[in-house]
Amino acid sequence: MPGRLALVGSGEYLPVMQPVEAWLLADRPRVYVQLATAAAPEGQGSLDHWHSLGRAAAERLDAEQVVVDVRTRDDAQDARWVPMIERAGLVYLSGGNPTFLASTLRDTVVWEAIVRTWRGGAGLGGCSAGAMAMGGYVPNFRHPRSGGADGLGIVPQARVLPHFDRYTRWMPDMALRPLVTEGATVLGIDEETALVAQDPGSTGIPWEWSVMGEQSAYLITHEGRERIDSPIALDVNA
Repeated sequence: MPGRLALVGSGEYLPVMQPVEAWLLADRPRVYVQLATAAAPEGQGSLDHWHSLGRAAAERLDAEQVVVDVRTRDDAQDARWVPMIERAGLVYLSGGNPTFLASTLRDTVVWEAIVRTWRGGAGLGGCSAGAMAMGGYVPNFRHPRSGGADGLGIVPQARVLPHFDRYTRWMPDMALRPLVTEGATVLGIDEETALVAQDPGSTGIPWEWSVMGEQSAYLITHEGRERIDSPIALDVNA
């Protein structure tokens, strides 16, 4: 049975989002596998920052931090990471550049190991860039009309807009309409907030997603935004 899933708007590894990470890790081995791959283009200082925050988060959860230090596609094809991933109770993709993250992991031994481990029961979370990359398509948030890139496809119909409360202070809802296309579900997730789901236990039934955290999440339609106040159904590539 696949493990739990979380699409997080912001706040990875911070105390405010500890309940989400604890929920993802519940009843699983206390091994917290962390990939800061999305921040690799920002350099060593940024990676050190994420690894430090991740270490503190693992300690708060009484879990072992395991850093899978994938920075390039060559790294992602290195089989030495596979046994580390396979021990995971939770695998977490943190923030940075979502297109870089998806293109670095797609069709690699590391990504195959992550998916296999999640399908075996480990939790899987993505925050900000990590959440965007878990969808079937990574939108260009700042320039919706200019297109985007293929995602990793765990939640294939999802197009995730993290930090939604921050960015929509200057971006009107109508600017997001180009992202709303047939077969796509556009999700706006506020900071310090997550959409979470777990296997319904029967094949062919869409997973139900609900809001966890400090603020709100939204469905984006041609008419505008609709706050998610009750569970929504989204297919998962399980």
